[in-house]
Amino acid sequence: MPVLNEERHLEAAIRRVLDQDYPGELEVIIAVGPSSDRTPEIAAALSAVDPRIRVVDNPAARTPAALNLGIAASQHEIIVRVDGHGELTDGYIRRAVELLDETGAANVGGVMDAQGTTPFEEAVATAYTTRLGLGGSAFHLAESSAAEAETVFLGVFRKDALIAVGGFDESMHRAQDWELNYRLRTSGHRIWFSPELRVTYRPRSTLRALVRQMYETGTWRREVVRRYPETATARYLAPPLTLLGVLTGSVAGLLGVVVDSRLLRVGFLAPAGYLALIIGGSVATARPMSAAARLRLPLVLAATHLAWGAGFLVGRTPSQTQFDIMS
Repeated sequence: MPVLNEERHLEAAIRRVLDQDYPGELEVIIAVGPSSDRTPEIAAALSAVDPRIRVVDNPAARTPAALNLGIAASQHEIIVRVDGHGELTDGYIRRAVELLDETGAANVGGVMDAQGTTPFEEAVATAYTTRLGLGGSAFHLAESSAAEAETVFLGVFRKDALIAVGGFDESMHRAQDWELNYRLRTSGHRIWFSPELRVTYRPRSTLRALVRQMYETGTWRREVVRRYPETATARYLAPPLTLLGVLTGSVAGLLGVVVDSRLLRVGFLAPAGYLALIIGGSVATARPMSAAARLRLPLVLAATHLAWGAGFLVGRTPSQTQFDIMS
């Protein structure tokens, strides 16, 4: 479990691991980055009262470095990746280990079940789990069927397969899961998705945090495409193309007002059409949510799409890659 500034959710995440009904031996390795909150103290206190919990320092403060430190410190042949703001559901580890045996896969994973506690978090959770938001991948959609997959959320791995491909790429500060699963697949291993496996995920709680998350995700998705051009699918190109369309249409429309050109004013159809799409999608989505969350959903969808698209268009620079940290 890589953690940084996770005082709000860390204890609950650890409790859900320890409450699993897994019949074998279990250890929990928390890789703690230099946090500005009480995360290190909470991790140390949990470790002091339960010998199954071990804490390792992650001075680099980056997710892939934390994961590799945890793998190196581990004693067992199965590695379960856990998030500091996620909670495993009952039977997750036991069923995942069974699926490793049944499928022969190197990594199995399930549904990222985003759940919010405030109206804004509810709206973000909906955006994560609908096709109009981030719902293109099977692990975002509860109705997806068990099958081989490109990637899965978090994952339960065979340790020998992880070591064989070199572990997590520490130069990929985000999107490291997708990149690792790509290397596993190209090495001949299977990645298996099963909706039986569910992890409760706690989404970002403020607009600023969401925009930052999506912008960084977009920049790292651009880096994945740079390294592996064959992965540039329509789903990943949709956010930057949407942003370009909205910006181009808005500029053309404003110019049309200035120079009194009816043809250029047609450009306003692009942002108007996008606005209609996200409002209509927010009204039509079937996921249960409060009225306050539904009112916030168009803003959340727009922030998700446009920040992701902006990050993809801007991409990474060497200095950004050097100084980016886990968040």
